[in-house]
Amino acid sequence: MIQRIQTIYLLLAAAVSAGLIFVVHLWVNNDDMLVYAKDEYLYLGLFLGSALLSLISIFSYKNRKFQFVLGRLNIILNFILLGFFVYQLLIPPGESNISEKGVGIFIPILSIVLLVMANKAIKKDEDLVKSVDRLR
Repeated sequence: MIQRIQTIYLLLAAAVSAGLIFVVHLWVNNDDMLVYAKDEYLYLGLFLGSALLSLISIFSYKNRKFQFVLGRLNIILNFILLGFFVYQLLIPPGESNISEKGVGIFIPILSIVLLVMANKAIKKDEDLVKSVDRLR
C-alpha cells in the first residue's frame, strides 16, 4: 500500500535531501562565494545517500519492519550530517573559510523531523496489523 501517509513523509524527506541542496546554500566562504552541497563531495554524498534511503524505504512498503529500520538508519545518517555541519561551524573564524552561515545547514533537521513522523506512522501501521492478527 503505497498510498499511506508515511509515503508522503518519506517522499518529502527525499525531496528535501535531494532537491533543496541545489537551491539553498550551506554557507558563504571568505571570498563571498556561496557554497552549495554540490561543491563539497562529502556533503553531496551524504545528502544523496539520505534521499536514496528514503526512496528505498518508500518501495519496501510490504516489509514494515525493514522500512522502520531504514528510517532509523536515515535518521542516524542525518544526525551524522548535522554533526559535520556543527563541527564545521564551530571551527574558530581564523582557521576556517566560512564567513557566514547559510540556511542549508538546517536541511538535516527538517529531514529528521519528516523521518520521525514517517517512522511514527509506520509503527502505528505495524501495531494495527498486530492487533488485527490477535483477533484471528
